[in-house]
Amino acid sequence: MSRTLRSVLAAILSLAILSAAIAWQNVGTTTAPSTDKLSAVQPNGPTYWKGNLHTHSLWSDGDDFPDMIADWYKRHGYHFLTLSDHNVLSDGERWIDITPGKGSRELALKKYVERFGSAWVERRTKIAKKDQDEKKVEQVRLKPLAEFRSVLEEPGKYLLIPGEEITHRYAKNPVHMNAINLRDVITPTDGASVAETIAVNLRAVEEQRKKRGWKTIAFLNHPNFGWGVKAEDMLTEELKYFEIFNGHPGVKNYGDAAHVSTERMWDIALALRLGKHKLPILYGMATDDAHAYHAYGVGKTNPGRAWIMVKAPFLTAESITRAIEAGDYYCSTGVVLKNVERTSKALSLGIHAEPGVKYRTQFIATMKDAKLTSEPRLDKDGKPLDVTRTYSDSVGKVVAESESLEPSYRLTGDELYVRAKVTSTKAHPNPYAKGDVEVAWSQPAVP
Repeated sequence: MSRTLRSVLAAILSLAILSAAIAWQNVGTTTAPSTDKLSAVQPNGPTYWKGNLHTHSLWSDGDDFPDMIADWYKRHGYHFLTLSDHNVLSDGERWIDITPGKGSRELALKKYVERFGSAWVERRTKIAKKDQDEKKVEQVRLKPLAEFRSVLEEPGKYLLIPGEEITHRYAKNPVHMNAINLRDVITPTDGASVAETIAVNLRAVEEQRKKRGWKTIAFLNHPNFGWGVKAEDMLTEELKYFEIFNGHPGVKNYGDAAHVSTERMWDIALALRLGKHKLPILYGMATDDAHAYHAYGVGKTNPGRAWIMVKAPFLTAESITRAIEAGDYYCSTGVVLKNVERTSKALSLGIHAEPGVKYRTQFIATMKDAKLTSEPRLDKDGKPLDVTRTYSDSVGKVVAESESLEPSYRLTGDELYVRAKVTSTKAHPNPYAKGDVEVAWSQPAVP
């Protein structure tokens, strides 16, 4: 073979190898037109994103696997969820015992395998020794958020946001706060009072936010749980949000003869913050605080009882938390609002009506000339109780009512704030308390 022919064949072979390499790199790829836009970040999704920011799993005291819970919320129409287990992020290596015939873990495992398959569910047998005896214990690995979110999340459709319930107390008073979009676990910090315990732990969240550069928020949980927090404890500058409704039946949203409801606490705190202490608005939250996923009904700590609807351009953790900071969201146990407009001049709603359901909207306000003094509540012996004090009926009074599907209140400038509550005639399908109907709350507007 001549030298020229060999050179030609070598050149042809080199070209073939280069073409094959280029073709291999381009397998499964296409060149999109320059006019195409990524759908997940286009404003084509819902105006409001539905989400729950308070839920528990087997990472703490919930009774189901975290990926099963996240899957439940996705299948039930939620757009975002935070698993907020006590003093822990769902991160790292953790195995739990499954004891046959005891508790709900065996049932949870059965449902877990049915839903996700045996290949996904990691199991092992551990030998436990006690004295001279050995016992085989079946264990299942809890998936960390970083692992199962890759299976369940969908851009523009479903988002999982890391979080923690910072679980602490002052003396005998429970003081719990949820931190949303955390990067690192917050270790609870002691304070010299209930109010200071709230403040120092909220400061810890803020310090992490500044250090990590993550958009993080934190809110006070269920103030009537264990009667731990009074309205007067919510006058710290660090506090920006608290739960006006929590779906756990043990948190006593509605108060009792000696304790005001959480909604009444909201009006007292708003009036004192805005009218006396010159502090910013306190926004409301509604959450599930679910722990139980295998039995449903009144008295059970079930999912699906309360949520927030956030008006944000994109379904990202940063976009959601930014909108919450601006108060661009409302709370609901079932009533759907098409829109909420809050300005210094008016508070207006658009209600999505269901057939056969009636709606009544109350506009609730405290005026600037309202009496903000108070008296202690007394026990049967006339001694002061360590509870929220008694305030005038002019604090949080109904200033207007409407049965319109587009109710609106025009601010006169004499209000400290005005908020709206929509009550429907539709029974809640899985109520917090017997007789509950579906409602919704707007955030306060200020003149």
